Amino acid sequence: MLLKNPRILAVALFGFSSGLPLALTSSTLQAWFTQAGISLMTIGALSLIGVPYALKFIWSPIMDKVIPPVWGRRRGWIGIAQVSLCIALLVLANLNPKVHAIVMGQLALLIAFLSASQDIAIDAYRTDILLPSERGYGSAFFIFLARLSIIVSSGFALILADHIGWKMTYQLMAVLMALSVTITYFAPDIPANIQPPKNFTAAIVEPFKDLFRRDGIFLILLFIILYKFGEALALQLMSTFLLRDLGFTLTDVGVAYKTVGFAASILGALAGGAWLARLGLFRSLLFFGMAQASSILLFMLLAIIGKNYFLMMGSMFLENFFTGMSTTALLVFVTALCNQKYSATQFACLSALFSIGRIFLGPLAAVMVEYLGWASFYGWTFVICFPALILLVLMRNKVTFNAEAIA
Repeated sequence: MLLKNPRILAVALFGFSSGLPLALTSSTLQAWFTQAGISLMTIGALSLIGVPYALKFIWSPIMDKVIPPVWGRRRGWIGIAQVSLCIALLVLANLNPKVHAIVMGQLALLIAFLSASQDIAIDAYRTDILLPSERGYGSAFFIFLARLSIIVSSGFALILADHIGWKMTYQLMAVLMALSVTITYFAPDIPANIQPPKNFTAAIVEPFKDLFRRDGIFLILLFIILYKFGEALALQLMSTFLLRDLGFTLTDVGVAYKTVGFAASILGALAGGAWLARLGLFRSLLFFGMAQASSILLFMLLAIIGKNYFLMMGSMFLENFFTGMSTTALLVFVTALCNQKYSATQFACLSALFSIGRIFLGPLAAVMVEYLGWASFYGWTFVICFPALILLVLMRNKVTFNAEAIA
């Protein structure tokens, strides 16, 4: 299905481009700062670099309305973002956190802005190009390639940094981003009947008016915020937990991400897409969410037992597997909410909601670890996963859970 369908193939390959910058301004940058001896509170504050992901709905109307001079309404913006990301990563590669920590933080913020802009265009492209019957598998392959690229820019990048240094590692990541431009060039364009809003007023106001006509929309928005909250909190300081507290090497952590994480991402993404078709959207969100929460308990066990390579690998496997499944279900849910005419703005708004935890919880995670310790911290993050699942059950009779349309 992947190679025979140019729409699903393009969406899948865009997943790699979308995921690549994420770790380079979060967990991998966190590892770089950790190795340089930067304080825990400063490292925790690095999560705030992701603020553009939560605010991308502010400039998404521009990307819905303005059509770049080349490659069309969606691919044009994707290409602009990719070229800009390549340049910014090359500059970041030549800095040192011991000397340029503030400048690196500012540049990482710019990279996050460019990455969020790329995501706006890619998410809109995926919403516009896929047929309703293709959303399950299309989202699964997108998540799979996105997870693969995150493993490349986190696990594989850590191994590279351990052997060739951070400068060359980030330069290689910039080269991969440059290669992604070829995907954008050859990708099929969106259907001609999908027209942009008539003016900027319509581009700003109409997407939100259309969205708030949905039944149970306030419950939906709260659910989207909370669904990834516990998992996002648990993963905030993962690199610091494994490197500083447990004493694993960069290669140890990198191999766990690259081998175990890679295999789990493949299985999780494909299993999520296949089981979603069998279970339906509601049960998939519920069961995958419960599994996602359960994987956190292994990190609590790891914190209690101490350094154990095989337990770390098992924890990484289950976290990648279940997170891939739950993200696939959430992505289909959000895609079904979007009107193709306003897909850039609506998806940017909704995806910003489920990225809130990943972006803003770094300082909270640092404070919790300081006062509770690692084991209790992971115990609480497990508990925090369940309000979303309770809300999901309450929503069942108020929202139509359908992969093609949400009433």
